[in-house]
Amino acid sequence: MSEVVLINITGRDRKGLDAKFTGILAEYGVTILDIGQAVIHEHISFGILAEIPDAHDYSSIFKDMLYEGHNMGLTIDINPIDSQEYEKWVHAHGKERRIITLLGRTISARQISAVAAIIAENQLNIDSIKRLTGRISLNHPQVNPRACIEMSVSGKPLNIMEMRKKFMEISQETGVDISFHVDNIYRRNRKLVVFDMDSTLIQAEVIVELAKLVGAGEEVDRITESAMRGEMDFSQSFRKRVALLKGIKQEQLLKVARELPLTDGADLVAKTLKGLGYKLGILSGGFTFMGEYLKDRLGFDYMFANELDMKNGVVTGEVAGEIVDGQKKAILLRQLAQRESITLEQTIAVGDGANDLPMISIAGLGVAFNAKPMVRQKASNNITSVGLDGLLYLLGLHEREIKEEVLLSSECSYG
Repeated sequence: MSEVVLINITGRDRKGLDAKFTGILAEYGVTILDIGQAVIHEHISFGILAEIPDAHDYSSIFKDMLYEGHNMGLTIDINPIDSQEYEKWVHAHGKERRIITLLGRTISARQISAVAAIIAENQLNIDSIKRLTGRISLNHPQVNPRACIEMSVSGKPLNIMEMRKKFMEISQETGVDISFHVDNIYRRNRKLVVFDMDSTLIQAEVIVELAKLVGAGEEVDRITESAMRGEMDFSQSFRKRVALLKGIKQEQLLKVARELPLTDGADLVAKTLKGLGYKLGILSGGFTFMGEYLKDRLGFDYMFANELDMKNGVVTGEVAGEIVDGQKKAILLRQLAQRESITLEQTIAVGDGANDLPMISIAGLGVAFNAKPMVRQKASNNITSVGLDGLLYLLGLHEREIKEEVLLSSECSYG
């Protein structure tokens, strides 16, 4: 008769450890049912769930493992598993799974404790925790540090809306971004990422910068902020603002495009995602002249924005064609998904304003970036503490993978 046992090996890590202990099990024809390993600061926690074909071999395996553990300075713990408990564990495999990501400049025990408490309140189990950012030097601190850990949790939340509300409260109180989304097949198979442009890919609202050229900056800024907060219809406010731009020359538009700074992390995000085979798009309530400039600079595949009406190289104060508002962004996202032959679950949408909510809400992963309060409350995933490259950690990429992908894409670009 067979027996199921759980083996835990802990202590200082060393080369050949895995081979040595699995080799012992191999001598007895053991079947591995589950296996997991984590190494933190050169100390290992190695777990094996195994089926021993002949229960009589249990004591011999225990003795061999303890002897080898003693020689290597390791702690060995072996416990039989009740057959009913094992079957319960097997059938629990189909539980709902979610990914909870904590992202910030640093991450404290207080923040992790608060998040873990809410997970426990909702009767969810934390199955794994891993660090996605690189190791932190205390002697040579980074200029713009990033810290990210990812938790995989299983079970069905008792109250998912209340859970998200509490995560938002922790985020506001402690300054850590907390993202919470379903872990499914689409999470590893997303193909298209669309971004808002103004205050997302670039650190400005283009229409405000243009208005400054004609002395209407404060008025346009006021209307823009009201529209982004959702206090005013976007299309109506947009036409009102564009009318104030009358008289700007085309060469002034190009100068503004070249001078506006990218958002921190935008270039890294573009290079990494392109290197991984994603298609990238800009869906903007801003202007095509800026969108085309960014599309070329960052290597995007698609760009949709509003076109300023021009006569003799001068802005007329009118909009040429249909206005790209919030609903239009959602329509465009659906159309791009169809063009790429993918589902909406395989898309990602990132934006900061109220007019981005329609596309954020239908995308497989919707992310509010440095967003207005109303937008942050309605989005399940927020990035406020770090740059746009925080998106890469929400996708589950490790910092090592990000750097490798950028290096590979740079090598390819230079032949």
